[in-house]
Amino acid sequence: MSDQDTAEEPTPDREAPGEWSDERHDGTLPEPVGTVEAAPRSSRLPLVLATVGAVLLLGAALVAPLVDRALRGDEEAQRALDLTLVETWDITDRTHTTADVDYPQNPPAGGPHAPIWLACGVYDEPVRDENAVHDLEHGTVWITHDPGLSADDVEALAAELPDNGIMSPREGLPSPVVVTVWGTQLQLDGADDERLGLFLEEYGDGHTAPEFGVSCQGGTPDPQGGLPEDGTNA
Repeated sequence: MSDQDTAEEPTPDREAPGEWSDERHDGTLPEPVGTVEAAPRSSRLPLVLATVGAVLLLGAALVAPLVDRALRGDEEAQRALDLTLVETWDITDRTHTTADVDYPQNPPAGGPHAPIWLACGVYDEPVRDENAVHDLEHGTVWITHDPGLSADDVEALAAELPDNGIMSPREGLPSPVVVTVWGTQLQLDGADDERLGLFLEEYGDGHTAPEFGVSCQGGTPDPQGGLPEDGTNA
């Protein structure tokens, strides 16, 4: 057999060795080579979105406590923003009495009281409850404070006292400072408690008092309610 007889020549139906075709065995064409480079670029989008999302979540986690504190806040911050802790009572008994009265509030916020009221101003010793309550009936503001309050704090409170107001130290208060008008009271954390100003804006005109429009002027200057001197109205 000669070499010519054994050599295999390519036929139209078969590829010669080393040649290739664009057609796959199933008859479809492969994707163009140029599109392969676009896949890595498009795959970056989920990564970018995930990164942005993580940054937003982190920012929200950092800001949320600040927003929460601003809107709701801890107890002190909340107390400084409003008057939600104001206590009120419907007090109708206005009997005049010379006897001592056992009041349910500390300090009293109204009730039976002495015929004589106290003169307006700042007292450096405790005043008699029954006389102070008569002031409340006149729409007077009564600021009581712990006797251990510093001189600077006492001075700061006195500066806030309305003209129709009395101020006095008092043992056994439920808080360092308490501000009271007839039937309404607020316990304060100290002389710098911002709610004092809010309370005075809301109630300082004495509109809760049965004798709204009367004042503490003309009362007795005696902290224990002694008879006033001639010329006073009490």
